[in-house]
Amino acid sequence: MASVLIREAKEGDCGNILRLIRELAEYEKLSDQVKISEEALRADGFGENPFYHCLVAEILPAPGEPQGQGIGSKIIKKVAEVALDKGCSQLRLAVLDWNKGAMDLYKALGAQDLTEAEGWHCFRFEGEAMRELAGK
Repeated sequence: MASVLIREAKEGDCGNILRLIRELAEYEKLSDQVKISEEALRADGFGENPFYHCLVAEILPAPGEPQGQGIGSKIIKKVAEVALDKGCSQLRLAVLDWNKGAMDLYKALGAQDLTEAEGWHCFRFEGEAMRELAGK
């Protein structure tokens, strides 16, 4: 079984974080939607007023072992712990409709599927639509 160390991200992790974002986007067939740069990650996550809180999971030995090792559960539990410590009242996760494994994991950990329970759909403004909305 893989050994997992979950820790606070450091500014030096930004290159690897961006690589993982790109790999996830490729897995989700959404590579064209990755717009962030390593510099933006550094500024947003490690500047004077960080916009987000980032954790890194170091998996030993190397990634590639079969799924079902409990790594996803460990990561989500750590995120919940950090969120509560920072005063957050909820944790929201987004998952593509075809990723049944992730949905099953979230439900098994006690998450409520808001699409099923409340009919919520997520919307996004970006690029030209966002500039037009803002009148810029």
